[in-house]
Amino acid sequence: MKFSKIIGQQNIKKHLTQSAGSGRIPHAQLFIGPEGSGVLPMAIAYAQYIICKNIGEENAGGNAACNLKFENFQHPDIHYVFPVATNESVGSKPISDNFMDQWFEFLKTDIYGNINDWYEHLDIKNKQGNISVHEATNIIKKLSLKSFEGGYKVMIIWMAEKMNTEASNKLLKLLEEPTDKTVFILIAEDEKAILQTILSRCQVLHFNKLAANDIQEALINYENCDVSEAAIIANSSQGNYNKALKILNHTENDLPFEQWFITWVRAAFRANKNAKVISDLINWSDEISAIGREKQKKFLEYCMEMFRQALLINYKVNELVYIKPEDATFKLENFAPFVNDKNILDIYQELSDAMYHVERNGNPKIIFTDLSIKLTRLIHRK
Repeated sequence: MKFSKIIGQQNIKKHLTQSAGSGRIPHAQLFIGPEGSGVLPMAIAYAQYIICKNIGEENAGGNAACNLKFENFQHPDIHYVFPVATNESVGSKPISDNFMDQWFEFLKTDIYGNINDWYEHLDIKNKQGNISVHEATNIIKKLSLKSFEGGYKVMIIWMAEKMNTEASNKLLKLLEEPTDKTVFILIAEDEKAILQTILSRCQVLHFNKLAANDIQEALINYENCDVSEAAIIANSSQGNYNKALKILNHTENDLPFEQWFITWVRAAFRANKNAKVISDLINWSDEISAIGREKQKKFLEYCMEMFRQALLINYKVNELVYIKPEDATFKLENFAPFVNDKNILDIYQELSDAMYHVERNGNPKIIFTDLSIKLTRLIHRK
């Protein structure tokens, strides 16, 4: 993968190539960056740079056969670990090796994708994936072997915050004292979710959200997007190229999310004057509690964006509004007056708190019922 094909992050590219070129390659690195900022493609390009002994932004000039293997993500000296769970074909003790075909397809089609996109590839229904102690055992076994081509071997652990405590503890010694010419690249979005003992053994590199002009340029060059449309999408994507692609391809607004959102805000609106409607909110909470925690988190993110879009309409910034509800009976323009400077911060805070509790395995029925009752008050605040 060429560094020049990776969107933005010029300072990171320069740092990685210069340090590797001078022989300063830390044996354990932790790349921290928000969704859609290009951390995974950067890690793969960096691994190729090290293993193939390349030079420059084109990531070439080294071993030609080595670079050819990287084109299809098939080089034997780069290893991948990622969150997994049981599905219809893998019944117990799942590890990344069980899902490599799906992983390579994900890299080819959705390399800027998020954890929920990956779970869709895996078809694990409503389960949450993790990186287990069985995975850690397999990592130790793999890295005890010599590299295939006699040089570096690289272990990329994607979404490292999904490592459970047992797996993290099992890897501590290997992270501190790896085998010869072994490089760990851990990738995470949430630094606080990484065990301190893991953090202390890694050199941490922080990625920023992508600049709007970098996203705009990428949409024009790689997606044949019209210049004006690319500008609107880039500004709406909030530094997230994955989100920009979903807006472009009209997959950002998942129809069930829209229906759930409309049902929710309508019930919350009616409940302020009719206590009997509370039962509708409780039934809605029961429905959302059954969809799985990762989808619950994505739905809460969707709600945040819907409230943000309504606020933009209320403040007459229509050029940044990109969501058009498919339900003809729901107009964002009619909803917008109920989202204003008196309630938006509290609404966001309640949604953020709900997401926090979902992530920490709180009871979803209680979480969403509480959130719904609070919304009945906030949405009528003038």
